[in-house]
Amino acid sequence: MHLDIPLILDLAGCFFFAVSGSLLAVRKGFDLVGSVLLGSLVGLGGGVVRDFILNAGPPAAFSNPIYLAAPLLAALMVYLVVGGVQRVSRLVLMFDAGGLALFCITGSLKALEAGMNAAAAILLGVATAVGGGILRDITADQVPSVFDPKTMYAIPALLGSALATGLWYLGWLNLVTGTVVAVVVFALRMLALHFHWHAPLAARSWARPRFRRG
Repeated sequence: MHLDIPLILDLAGCFFFAVSGSLLAVRKGFDLVGSVLLGSLVGLGGGVVRDFILNAGPPAAFSNPIYLAAPLLAALMVYLVVGGVQRVSRLVLMFDAGGLALFCITGSLKALEAGMNAAAAILLGVATAVGGGILRDITADQVPSVFDPKTMYAIPALLGSALATGLWYLGWLNLVTGTVVAVVVFALRMLALHFHWHAPLAARSWARPRFRRG
């Protein structure tokens, strides 16, 4: 039985991201329709951006109906399982990290299969990983995680995209090694949240000059 590894990882990433969107809808007090729409936006958004950049015809989210199952299943699961909002914020971050870990791999893999070079594949992997989250956060009226100076978001995606690209060139990228890369990205993202790791600010810290009176 042949396993379509890119499709498996893509659908798993869609589901994880969609759950993060539906959980955010719970935190924001949205209704069930809002949960489905926000989950669809984050779950499918990064892949749509990726497919448009690759100019590979209609995006997979629109040409393959199975992609629509991920946000619907995510919204239903959140509706039935989540009973309160006490731990929702933490769950949003966990499922978002899972989607980030998977999408940085599938974005790079699709770029490589389309004939793009390594640098372009890594960049597209990062864009795929962070694109849906940006759309989700803007729609939910909050600062996108990728622009949050208090934690690392794009750096784990960059690492995952680079590792996946390197493994692909070596001929070692498969379901097992891809899963290992995803676990590394997920762990780095969660460790960054726990220990408050962050990238340097856009400018070095500086002190305002003090002027003498008189």
